[in-house]
Amino acid sequence: MTFALFVVPVALLLLGFPIFMVLLTGVTVALVFFMHVPLVVVHQNLFGSVNATPLLAVPFFIYAGELMGRGSVAQRLVDFVQGGVGTVRGSLGVTAVGTSAIFGAISGASAATVATIGKVMVPAMRRAGYPETFTAGLITSVGAIDVIIPPSIPMIVYGAAAEESVARLYAAGVIPGLMIAGMIAAYVMWRARRGNFGAGESFDRKRFLHAAGRSLWALGAPVIILGGIYGGVFSPTEAAAVACVYAGLVTTLVFRELGARDIIEAAASTVLFTGQILIIVACAGVFAWLLTVNQVPATITAWLQSLNVSAWMLLLAINVLLLLVGCFLDPLSAILLLSPLLVPMVKAVGIDTVHFGIVVTVNLAIGLFHPPFGINIFVAQSVLGLKLETIYRGIIPFVIIYLIALGLITYIPEISLVGVKYLLAK
Repeated sequence: MTFALFVVPVALLLLGFPIFMVLLTGVTVALVFFMHVPLVVVHQNLFGSVNATPLLAVPFFIYAGELMGRGSVAQRLVDFVQGGVGTVRGSLGVTAVGTSAIFGAISGASAATVATIGKVMVPAMRRAGYPETFTAGLITSVGAIDVIIPPSIPMIVYGAAAEESVARLYAAGVIPGLMIAGMIAAYVMWRARRGNFGAGESFDRKRFLHAAGRSLWALGAPVIILGGIYGGVFSPTEAAAVACVYAGLVTTLVFRELGARDIIEAAASTVLFTGQILIIVACAGVFAWLLTVNQVPATITAWLQSLNVSAWMLLLAINVLLLLVGCFLDPLSAILLLSPLLVPMVKAVGIDTVHFGIVVTVNLAIGLFHPPFGINIFVAQSVLGLKLETIYRGIIPFVIIYLIALGLITYIPEISLVGVKYLLAK
């Protein structure tokens, strides 16, 4: 059985097979050669894994992000943030941070933010004389905030895998996401002063008010989504559906930028991306079932308890594991693959699963721009025309910032849990 559960998946993963094929092949080998269970259980668990209400939010949030990202929303948000922070040195870099955080509260997709915000910010930062390595590192890394600040698609998947409330995870992700954004913004201002670039501009009240008026409808999306969830008006799944309707109305009737063709193309992209996500969810569900019936999580938990490992030591080991895994797997695959093993372990030592969900999300967010296979790196290279070696040099200080934030979030649970206490309606 060890051969089917570990040797086969690891071998296929090293050979470059898609993650859903890795999981499904391991299950099939186990059932045919070791367990002799009717293969109909594969079909039952495949469909059962995606038969979860929280997963309905995934295509809705993706579609809303697609619609809002196809028009001038990014430029409107950039103008608004730039108008507010233009007086500080490094204002364009701070604008990139702030705009990415706001855009992330609309789409929750990191790679889309790197491409959309990067197309606006990279040319402007080049014209302003920002060092190319600094620009590349900032734009590549700042999009990772989007999977921490809600609405976050990895949090939806973790909630389904760990049987945890998505609303609680969203509430827990607000302060960590804003904290990381603040840390990056502080570094940008310090670096700009030290490097003597990115001089600020005088505040123009008229221009700021004009930019605020143009961005008002775009800013309404995160207000409606998060305000509705935290105010108890609707669930995260319902909020995702509302976001779709809002995005469609704003982009077609208010901004008048999208036509029927654009709506259909956005829907087609959403279907493709959703299919890629849900096939992994389905196969990971079957693999999790196989682990459970073979008592793998229970065995690991019992072994862990026998060692009397403390919570901080376990979290340290898990952080190292997740950082390594995040270098090779996308966040959704890593969450689905590891949650069945890790969640019982952290429960056994008394770690809150909401806090742990944020720890997992931040770890895997780092993997989005960490060499060698961070998806944001290749998005920045292909879409924004940045050189790979320039990106690798530029991201080093931002990796350090994220690791410092990860340490704080890991060992100070209140950073995450205070949001659950105060943001969710009683």
